[in-house]
Amino acid sequence: MHLTHLECPRCGAERPADKLQNLCDCGSPLLARYDLAAVAAAVTPEQFGLRPADLWRYRELLPVADARFVTTLGEGWTPLLRAPAYGAEIGIPDLIVKDEGLTPTGSFKARGAAVGVSRARELGVERIAMPTNGNAGAAWATYAARAGMGATIAMPLSAPTICRRECLAAGADLRLVDGLITDAGRRVAGLVAESGGRVFDAGTLREPYRLEGKKTMGYEIVEQLGWQVPDVIIYPTGGGVGLIGIHKALHELRELGWVEDKLPRLVAVQSTGCAPIVRAFAAGEPRATPWEDAHTVAFGITVPSPLGDELILDALRESSGTAIAVDDAEILADLRDFAAREGLLLCPEGAACLSAARHLRAGGWIRAGERVVVLNTGAGLKYPETVDVSGVPVL
Repeated sequence: MHLTHLECPRCGAERPADKLQNLCDCGSPLLARYDLAAVAAAVTPEQFGLRPADLWRYRELLPVADARFVTTLGEGWTPLLRAPAYGAEIGIPDLIVKDEGLTPTGSFKARGAAVGVSRARELGVERIAMPTNGNAGAAWATYAARAGMGATIAMPLSAPTICRRECLAAGADLRLVDGLITDAGRRVAGLVAESGGRVFDAGTLREPYRLEGKKTMGYEIVEQLGWQVPDVIIYPTGGGVGLIGIHKALHELRELGWVEDKLPRLVAVQSTGCAPIVRAFAAGEPRATPWEDAHTVAFGITVPSPLGDELILDALRESSGTAIAVDDAEILADLRDFAAREGLLLCPEGAACLSAARHLRAGGWIRAGERVVVLNTGAGLKYPETVDVSGVPVL
């Protein structure tokens, strides 16, 4: 393992990586740092192709020292699927979807859970707790069960029912909250505080290693494109860990010398019903203010006050990217349109990225001939209500 320390991106403070850590004293998430010169000396890009097709192929750039603690269900190495029919329709012939719906537990959250649980297990954690909009809780409960670890999951009542069932099936202590993920977060904070150190807070960006699992999406996109970067990567953004992780991966790859200096422009997609990042980006603000009365069919991006707001906004600005909000009617229409043309049922968060791509191409922000990668962050089958079947005739 080449993990050296944890670093605060806000105040620059360093923390040891061999002890359990949550937020920096200044309130910022901590980021894992590696000896990248040692990584470059230990492995070459060509060697990854000889390894198993999962995210652990990048083990030199992941935080687990002892392979005995690796907790896996085969996550990672999801396909890049070309979408020529839909792409031609919206003016982006080189449109590619990375389908995270094929990951264990049906969403990209399994990446963060696999690495986060593995590292927590290595550092002696016996029970984790976290708030969730659904898929993250299902993933962490599942991987905690595989690791022999307890899990307490707090979830809004309005979260997808399947996620509730997944948590219970995995033996988690499920707490349902009549409110939003922010309300669930307050419940978890109280539980952790009362536990006397027996429960570890694994909430979004409150520990450093979920991000390390999510960043492997960035590595995979580049490797699957023959160690080339696309022009644009479009990502549905709630807590923003995936976007921050992809940004981190791209910078690590550039420092390793495995990609050229030119990096993709990153796009954060939100719903008009909950768009704190879009509002802050448009105003040129360094932080986002909480969004009132948040609601959207894309439930995974209903995060009114993301902890990683600074890191999301920094990633967008550093990459010359942008942030855009789309409405629920567009999301559902594009979900149906894409499925009819390409044969892939996206989750609503993934469909939101298609709506964004369509708008950005129409407005000229995405230029003719650019290669665009859209992240479908979960399996459409987990959201059956997004396709209305009430008008189907009964024979």
